[in-house]
Amino acid sequence: MATVYRWRLAPEGLATRRQLRAMGLRPGGQEVVAEVHRPRRRRPPLVAYLYRIEHARPVRPMTPARAAALAAAMRARRTCPNCLTDVGYCIPRSLGMCVPCHDTPASSC
Repeated sequence: MATVYRWRLAPEGLATRRQLRAMGLRPGGQEVVAEVHRPRRRRPPLVAYLYRIEHARPVRPMTPARAAALAAAMRARRTCPNCLTDVGYCIPRSLGMCVPCHDTPASSC
């Protein structure tokens, strides 16, 4: 089991995934070294997993193929399946279609 630290009491040399990403690093396959628990009232604590900075690897560079695949995925999230238009925002999964299609009774916009 990983070592557990209280909020803001973790030692130097450990970082969360977000902190590693801000440094241009990634965990690189290493195991979780420790956890930080942030207490909350009436709810379970928030948990953040920590990794060793010295074992982290650099983030892989964005290739043109990966950039094209990411753009296609985001375009698919913005395209309404009913009216087939790019609505300019990510369609909520709870609606399954753009807001105008959802609000019209005939489901056609």
